[in-house]
Amino acid sequence: MGKFKISLLMVIASLMPLKGIADTVNNPSRIPAIKLITTPDNHSAYLKGSVPALEKISAQNFWINNSVEEWEKNTHPAPRKQYVITLKGKLKFKVSDGSTFILSPGTVLLAEDTNGEGHSWELIDDDEWGRVYIPMTSNNDYFVADK
Repeated sequence: MGKFKISLLMVIASLMPLKGIADTVNNPSRIPAIKLITTPDNHSAYLKGSVPALEKISAQNFWINNSVEEWEKNTHPAPRKQYVITLKGKLKFKVSDGSTFILSPGTVLLAEDTNGEGHSWELIDDDEWGRVYIPMTSNNDYFVADK
């Protein structure tokens, strides 16, 4: 099989999981997202929703990480408002009231609980969390909550 055909098959195979993710939102022009927020009583909570696909969102910088610092293992607020894009790994997040959600590749995390108790997380299924941090430079995070 030619190099082109192999490359094409690899691209198609890598996109197949994304179809199911887009279908869960019932709108292929949106990507599933979870937003961490600080409640008025300084607790952390989360909302499920989506962010637009192909939206040009301003960013001044970003960084990629696959290591975990000690402070991240404990309950903590987000250090800044930021998008967190999971590349590898599956995590169980926990917010102040004990509610949990699973974060995996294909879902964007909007970490906006910068005050109060914050959140915690633990790795499940993998021993590594590969991710991209993109600090928000605008007050518009483009998040739309599910109804």
